[in-house]
Amino acid sequence: MNDLSFVRTEMLPERDPPPSTTGVIGWLRKNMFDGVWNTLLTIASIGLIVWVLGHILPWIWSPTWNAGSLDQCREIVGASGKASGACWGVIHERWPQMLYGFYPAELRLRPTLAFFLLFIALIPVLFNMISRRMNWFLLALVLFVATFFTASSALMIVVQIVLAAAVLYIGYTLVANSGSDRAEQIAAGARRLPNPLIFTALYVFLMPWLLWGGTIWTPVGAALGFVIGWLVFRLLAPVLGTLTAIILAFAAPVLWWLLLNGLFASAMHAILPFGLEPVESRQFGGLLLSVTIGVTAIAVSLPMGIVLALGRQSDLVIVKSLSVIFIEFIRGVPLITLLFVASVLLNIFLPPGTDFDIILRVIIMATVFASAYMAEVIRGGLAALPKGQYEAADALGLDYWKAQRLIIMPQALKISIPGIVSTFIGLFKDTTLVSIIGLLDPVGLSNSIRADTNWNGIVWELYGFIALLFFIFTFSMSRYSMYLERRLRTDHR
Repeated sequence: MNDLSFVRTEMLPERDPPPSTTGVIGWLRKNMFDGVWNTLLTIASIGLIVWVLGHILPWIWSPTWNAGSLDQCREIVGASGKASGACWGVIHERWPQMLYGFYPAELRLRPTLAFFLLFIALIPVLFNMISRRMNWFLLALVLFVATFFTASSALMIVVQIVLAAAVLYIGYTLVANSGSDRAEQIAAGARRLPNPLIFTALYVFLMPWLLWGGTIWTPVGAALGFVIGWLVFRLLAPVLGTLTAIILAFAAPVLWWLLLNGLFASAMHAILPFGLEPVESRQFGGLLLSVTIGVTAIAVSLPMGIVLALGRQSDLVIVKSLSVIFIEFIRGVPLITLLFVASVLLNIFLPPGTDFDIILRVIIMATVFASAYMAEVIRGGLAALPKGQYEAADALGLDYWKAQRLIIMPQALKISIPGIVSTFIGLFKDTTLVSIIGLLDPVGLSNSIRADTNWNGIVWELYGFIALLFFIFTFSMSRYSMYLERRLRTDHR
């Protein structure tokens, strides 16, 4: 009875899957040749791609890199026996202008340094696989390379020596700990080096100083405004209550920046004169202008959008009404209208003699425009959360702000990642609209380049180069959003 002949008594050896279902062949069979219609579409698509590349690649592969005008490009193309070809001489001659605009050539190290420091400042915010030690190593390395080109004084030589020592020391500790356990390495780096978010906070004030120059005491005074707001809140919250303290904490820095920061910077510069050569805003242009406006507006619009989204869901009638009016009004007005307001009408409402920088006005309007859309994206994430999350926060005894910070907002932002990144990409592309109000972004510069008699008639090369620049930035943002979604997925855990 117990001897069942249909039950196997030994284990069969494992065998590899069929080669036709794994690797490249398996992927092709599953995705491109799965059925008759899929096979036909694949063959038709391959034929279309080959036909397009067969016409585009010969045009792109054109020996005109050193040409000095469109006529020279045509002569070179004709001498090579080709019917047509791209005129890359315009990119070879004008690419510094496309990147920096009319920024002084001898000072272009400053925006380049600001650009690289931007990535160093974003690393601790956007990524979690890089240790503190590696973050500080990259920062010291970038600063060392920058000072290598500017070590013209005794002070800069001393700074360069210090940075070189920091690079060697941190690099040595990285190599020495490369074989240690990951958790132990992170803990050791956390004990020995400060949090790199300190530099991220300092970069907010460092970037404008590097780009516009002037005295160092202007960004120092701007940073002091936040310190003043924090002190006002800490001192007045126990006395006047949280809400009143928050209002006064917002008002105090604004008054400091508008009334006293200029006097503070002038007085301190008279005592300790240290600064960089000033650069006027009209000398900004090209990709530098687009990145400056886009990055600043992106960084500020997200917290503003969060505040507006929470205000629209608030139970306070005044707060909710003001939030709704602001959001609906801004969303109902085209961005180009706001840019015209920033360019023409804003100075009318300011006191006579006020010099309000045009780029700062554009940044304010772009930030306001993006924050209204960001508020609706985040409100959608808040609406997608089940009611049980709010009830769980109440059950834990958390107040409103702790519940939003610890439970509600992290989940809402995770849900809203695609919409947030889409808004960021749209905002970065919308920076090209500033050419309408006289600022020379890459599109505006391309029009001025085409007005040159040497390059009159150039179209595809200039706009293709601009498209490539914007594609690199927007594609990077899109890929990062996909990485962030995978990292924050919790449905499989």
